[in-house]
Amino acid sequence: MKISVEVSYYPLKVEYIPHIKGFIERMNAYKNLQVNTNTMSTQIFGEYMDVMDALKNEIHKSFDLPHSIFVFKIINADLRPK
Repeated sequence: MKISVEVSYYPLKVEYIPHIKGFIERMNAYKNLQVNTNTMSTQIFGEYMDVMDALKNEIHKSFDLPHSIFVFKIINADLRPK
């Protein structure tokens, strides 16, 4: 099943940009996913298990930083821009 996820990451730390960029870079390393980033969020497209496994791994790494917040929207459809 194809899914689309919109995720926003809010590390509650003064120097938050490196942590956000690190999360996005790690998500982009998954070759079986399409990752689009804009100023508001990151969209991730792919097979359900692939996307959820990648998110599970990368959120776990991000939680090494205390007070990290993730906000998601998930839909069971491929909504990537055509």
